[in-house]
Amino acid sequence: MTGPSREPSPPPPPPSWYNKFLDYEHLPDPRGALAGVLSGLTKLAVGHPFDTIKLRIQCASPGVYNGPMDCFLQTIRKEGSRALYKGASPPAFGWALSDAVLMGSLDRYRDWLGRLESPDRSKPLSLGSHAIAGALAGWTVCSIITPIETIKAKLQMQTSDPRTKLFTGPIDCARQIVQKGGPRQLYRALPATLIFRTCFAIMFSSYHAFSTLFNDLSKKYPDSSFAISAPVAQFLAGGLAAEVFWLVGYPLDMIKNRIMCDSFTKPKYPSWLSAGRAIWLEGGAKAFYRGLTPCILRAFPTNAAALAVWEGAMKVLKD
Repeated sequence: MTGPSREPSPPPPPPSWYNKFLDYEHLPDPRGALAGVLSGLTKLAVGHPFDTIKLRIQCASPGVYNGPMDCFLQTIRKEGSRALYKGASPPAFGWALSDAVLMGSLDRYRDWLGRLESPDRSKPLSLGSHAIAGALAGWTVCSIITPIETIKAKLQMQTSDPRTKLFTGPIDCARQIVQKGGPRQLYRALPATLIFRTCFAIMFSSYHAFSTLFNDLSKKYPDSSFAISAPVAQFLAGGLAAEVFWLVGYPLDMIKNRIMCDSFTKPKYPSWLSAGRAIWLEGGAKAFYRGLTPCILRAFPTNAAALAVWEGAMKVLKD
């Protein structure tokens, strides 16, 4: 004779951080992502020519260009001004999509971390949490941005010489990569991209720090030259944060782009470590900063405008 059946015990409740992350009453709406689309398109319009010059200097053999101006002049002379926007089609779609995911997920992670730090939201988010949210948002977008940036990089490196021209456009470029190297070739640079995009921790924590500084100065000295409007403060904070981001992350971007520009049939760099080693052998630490000048010139206006557009769009959409 068997004893009375016992009902199974209920599963243990999930941890509190999990509940806070999946608190559907506090889920942000898609306005952060929509504002990110506008931010991405702004970034493309302002920054793509600088990005083309930067990438060509990074990936060309040593001695091809004497500097950013020489690269710019050679490109214009041999290929015309439209060459500065080579590879713009992938980021036209990609930056809009990736910034939608980046800024939308950033908004989500900030909200989650804010409720972890202060459930009643009585305290502002700490600088460390802004950094964590930035790194998490950077990782979140990697699966989207890696194939898009790979196609962009290969098109930017392509000259108009028919003898060396390999691709007729982004679709043909993607098709050839997949046919000759398999779909994994589109993600060869994923490890390097993950490492590089960890630097978004620096980007968004710096942005918060500069924004707080400018706002505090404006409140403390309302009648002095330190007093600036909120939009101007956001623009300056975005530009300065971008400069800090690129000064720290540029060597990692160099490694990432070397892998993206590498041959997909006979690759020179089997890993991001081998790419970094090859760059070091070209000229030591200095070699990791080839092409920094156009990047720095591009960083302030491009990212300042993009972040200002995002902040402005968020304000309009939430009003």
